[in-house]
Amino acid sequence: MKLGKFVHDSKIFLGIVEKNYVYKITNQNISFPLNFSKNNLDVSDKYPLSELKILPPTSPTKIVAVGLNYKDHARELNMPVPEEPILFLKPPSAVIAHEDTIFLPPQSKEVHYEGELAVVIKSFLHNPKNYREVESAILGYTCFNDVTARDLQKKDGQWTRAKSFDTFAPFGPFIETEIDPSDLKIQTFVNGKVKQDSSTRELIFNVFELVKFISEIMTLCPGDVIATGTPPGVGPLKHGDVVEIKIENIGTLRNPVKSYLKRDEV
Repeated sequence: MKLGKFVHDSKIFLGIVEKNYVYKITNQNISFPLNFSKNNLDVSDKYPLSELKILPPTSPTKIVAVGLNYKDHARELNMPVPEEPILFLKPPSAVIAHEDTIFLPPQSKEVHYEGELAVVIKSFLHNPKNYREVESAILGYTCFNDVTARDLQKKDGQWTRAKSFDTFAPFGPFIETEIDPSDLKIQTFVNGKVKQDSSTRELIFNVFELVKFISEIMTLCPGDVIATGTPPGVGPLKHGDVVEIKIENIGTLRNPVKSYLKRDEV
């Protein structure tokens, strides 16, 4: 089942996506990961997807991201596989939706795409006893672009500034609740050309290991997002580009790219 958040006639609602239509969920609060149950949903109105504005599917309290988590990416960089997940945070203020614009900040001359599988959390999770508890706290999966000012990342020696500019956390378009995340094809396209092409089977730490590890450090809250790392092939974005993150059985996250100085053109 694909879940999303939409706008119609200036009203925000949650919906289930089936083919080219969206069915409005009538018995859920907009912050639907809290107390969400896919077995007890009431649906009412039906809308053509083309008539709706797609919003980010949740409003995370935090975005926890993972560095160097693909075996093929480690080989590309000729770097050793980490013994534990390498974590960093992106702020909620960086979030944008499918089809929203990524703005290139004037402070950076080298902004890169990083296509990733993202995990969306359904319920509060801290120090889980087992992987069954971990799995029950996951709502589903979506596409994520960990946009990064690579030159600032290298200059600063730590990653906060490089990862945190407004518009640097596109995710969506929808949350897929019923897939196995262990072997999904993941690709990034820039202007229609393939730039990244891998599979989540290359993950060093799988989804459930990451959620357990992170929740032993910090409480995960409903709607939080975990970006699981990027495969090889990261590279630059420039004004006028269109970047797409496509993940098997989930969908495609698409965002145009503009220079911040040309923001008035949007």
